[in-house]
Amino acid sequence: MAKKEETVSLVDTFSEFKELKNIDRTTMVSVLEESFRSVIAKMFGTDENYDVIVNPDKGDFEIWRNREVVADDELTNPNLQIALSEARKIDASYEVGEEVTDEVIFEKFGRRAILNLRQTLASKILELEKDSLYNKYIDKVGTVISAEVYQIWKKEILLLDDEGNELLLPKTEQIPSDFYRKGETARAVVARVDNKNNNPKIILSRTSPVFLQRLFEQEVPEINDGLITIKKIARIPGERAKIAVESYDERIDPVGACVGVKGSRIHGIVRELRNENIDVINYTSNIQLFIQRALSPAKVSSIVMHEDEKRAEVYLKPEEVSLAIGKGGLNIKLASMLTEYTIDVYRELGEDAGTDEDIYLDEFKDEIDEWVINAIKGIGIDTAKGVLNAPREMLIEKADLEENTVDDVLRILKAEFEE
Repeated sequence: MAKKEETVSLVDTFSEFKELKNIDRTTMVSVLEESFRSVIAKMFGTDENYDVIVNPDKGDFEIWRNREVVADDELTNPNLQIALSEARKIDASYEVGEEVTDEVIFEKFGRRAILNLRQTLASKILELEKDSLYNKYIDKVGTVISAEVYQIWKKEILLLDDEGNELLLPKTEQIPSDFYRKGETARAVVARVDNKNNNPKIILSRTSPVFLQRLFEQEVPEINDGLITIKKIARIPGERAKIAVESYDERIDPVGACVGVKGSRIHGIVRELRNENIDVINYTSNIQLFIQRALSPAKVSSIVMHEDEKRAEVYLKPEEVSLAIGKGGLNIKLASMLTEYTIDVYRELGEDAGTDEDIYLDEFKDEIDEWVINAIKGIGIDTAKGVLNAPREMLIEKADLEENTVDDVLRILKAEFEE
């Protein structure tokens, strides 16, 4: 009875193997053969004199042992040699020095050998599956894929691809307003494949600039055809993005092509990104003009460049300042990310504004805490008028000061010039 159970377990081993995904026939045969040889080598010290023939389609195999015929009194290794009298029981014509090949019934090796085989196979199969998964997805890094939401956890979502492979979409890689239910389909870009201790983890992202780029490539044929190039992308996921594009064909308006007639091309992307506002601008290598375009919809009056510091002082009319900064400082933040320049926004001074003398902030140490002065100086403003001409929102965000602290500073400085 035990023998029957052992045979069944071997058949199960094959059926498990046959159902594996992403493993080709040649690899399958080679792994099965290797596993048999590994068990044989453990039992007999060598597998060199064995032939293993595997047929994974039928789920069967044959093991043949090759032994040299020796005189009965010269037999020293029953695994490599066979006594002449034993050989002649198989075929009466055998002579000393010839080779005998006989079939070995693996089940006769006992239950331990079969368990050993199953463990060896299971270990090799697991390695193969991991290698296959890693190789498949390492080539897909940077491509958009669709997968089914399988499990939703606090810190990540588990998705399954069409082959049942597990993919992870961490909370940090989700757009803040993303909301999925089990069974829904999610689209994301393959961000990276971690492979610690040969345990591949496929990490997806919906917040990556690459995701936005791939969506544009899918929606805008001119980008896919190479007529328009995406030069730079700055993105605050779920809020706003700026994308700089350039055309290699003078007849093609890159911004118009990306937006589409009545926004037809960009609408699908905006929906996929949970209504993220997308500004498409013309790229230029003229950094001053690029900064000007990046700050749209605000109209810039003048720019003072500090190229060695990668900093730009931008002057605008008072009514344009809030447009340049944008809601929550998003516009200026994205413009800085896109141009890779620190952008400081100032109100344009009136014609008579330069008549009064300016005062260094250090002169106000008796009224304003020194750490507050240092925080403002840290963003490149060291005079009273510089502070008064800078937007209040910029002082709060860039100098990292509380609103009431900034209001106190502005009140003290205004009072000085009103006297």
